Amino acid sequence: MDNLQLVIKMTIAEWQKQNSRLDKLLETLTEEQLQAATAPGRNSGVYLAGHLTAVNDGMLPLLGFGPKLHPELESIFLTNPENAGLEKPSLDIIKNYWNEINEQLTQHMTGMTPEEWFTRHTAVSETDFAKEPHRNKLNIIINRTNHQSYHLGQLAYLKNA
Repeated sequence: MDNLQLVIKMTIAEWQKQNSRLDKLLETLTEEQLQAATAPGRNSGVYLAGHLTAVNDGMLPLLGFGPKLHPELESIFLTNPENAGLEKPSLDIIKNYWNEINEQLTQHMTGMTPEEWFTRHTAVSETDFAKEPHRNKLNIIINRTNHQSYHLGQLAYLKNA
């Protein structure tokens, strides 16, 4: 395995580890705990689970894997705050979407060549990518892994709720 393949493997493994950590946390927290705010004035665990699900769903078109599976999540969990009064799917539905989306992402990711990881994602123009080649598909995985880790830290506070 060359260094390029190793970096890609390490990056994807870390993304999958964060997914697994969220899976385990969602299994251990009760619905009552997940309904609670992660801190005073902050989002609930259910909202954060929906938010992370919507973010991962957005990775499908961003990485060129096809359309979002659940575009309705964007308005509920990305463009509007929790207190916007929008009807949210149940926690069970969010968990099912989470699993479905991550299965799709994993399937596509494992089929990519090392060279494909360093191509531009769909949110960057060819002109901008020529100037900033670090705005590639692998960088999306790094960014989303960090984002997920941040919210996992928030969700961990619910263990004591």
